[in-house]
Order: sequence, then structure tokens, then C-alpha cells
Amino acid sequence: MFEYKTIEKPIENTLLKEKGSKFIGFAFPVNNDKELKDALEKVRTEHPKATHHCYAFRMGLEGENYRANDDGEPSGSAGLPIYNQLLAHEITNVLVISVRYYGGTKLGVSGLVKAYKECAKITLEEANIITKELEAEIEIQFNFNQQNTIFTLLSKFDAKVLHFDANENCILTASLKLAQKESISDKLSEMQYVSFEFKD
Repeated sequence: MFEYKTIEKPIENTLLKEKGSKFIGFAFPVNNDKELKDALEKVRTEHPKATHHCYAFRMGLEGENYRANDDGEPSGSAGLPIYNQLLAHEITNVLVISVRYYGGTKLGVSGLVKAYKECAKITLEEANIITKELEAEIEIQFNFNQQNTIFTLLSKFDAKVLHFDANENCILTASLKLAQKESISDKLSEMQYVSFEFKD
């Protein structure tokens, strides 16, 4: 399991109307807590007068880091239906927010569940779902005259060079697919004057 499904780019401002209430949907690809907070903050700033900002997210390969937030709606009537859409689409590293403007008619718990589910559903249906491979970052130290060998090896593994410090002793940072970690480690271990470590 070296890959996961997520959305390609943010989807913003999908609209669902239900008995006068407006539900505005957002979906963001998020990889960490900072991106999560930034996205929530952005939507709250754009919609300061909304009655509720309900959301759910899943992060991690197995979606092990997750949360559903009802933001003042009856318990289980908003965050959970949104979260269930993330499960239904089998995606992770995604935050879905549903902003509600109250329209004067109470929807009742079952009406809310239906509306929040529908809002999340139409938002995610607009998203392009892509498969991403997990990556690992590696730092390699080697002698100046070994550059070619190292670069040839990296290109064999489709690694992306992130940083290269060319001195007498070179230090290079690259990212590559996590699935390749063992194979490249084997190759580097066979080389003289080369040391390397994977960063978390």
C-alpha cells in the first residue's frame, strides 16, 4: 500500500438550496494540520455571517486521522454525513466544509443529514479524484567525482532532486516513491564513500 486516492485541487462554492437554507460546499486537498487550519480559516473569513461551518476531514494512508464537526448543528446531523461522503468516495487527505446560511425554516435532523450529505456529495462529484504515490525523502552524501553515478541512479528511480550542494563532499536531497525505498537503499549500500539516510 504505497498509494492513496485524493482530490487534485480545491473545489469551492458549490451551492445547494433547501427550504430557504443555502449550503455552500468546499473541498480541499490537505496534507497536514497547517493546511487544514489554513483552509478552515479561509472559508470562515470568506463567510463570516454564515450560521454554521460544518466540516469533516480524513488524513493518513488509511484515513486514520479524521474528524467530523457539527459546528452547533444537532449532534451527528452535519459532520458525519459529510465524513461518510469521504468514505464513499474512498479518498483521504481531504477536507470538506459545508457552510450553511439559515433560511428561516427548520429542516429537522433528518432534513439536515440529507442536506449536508447532498452538499458534500455534489462538491466531491466536481472534484477530480487522483491516485498519489507516497514519497520518501533521502539525503545522500558522496564524493564530488561520484556525481554522475549518483545522478544516473536517481534518474533510474525517477527521483526528484530537491537540493544539491556540490563541494568536495556533496550533499544531495531527493524525493522518490516510497515503494522504491528498499531497492535504492540496496544500490547505495553497495557503493563506496556513499552514506545516506531517509528523512521522516
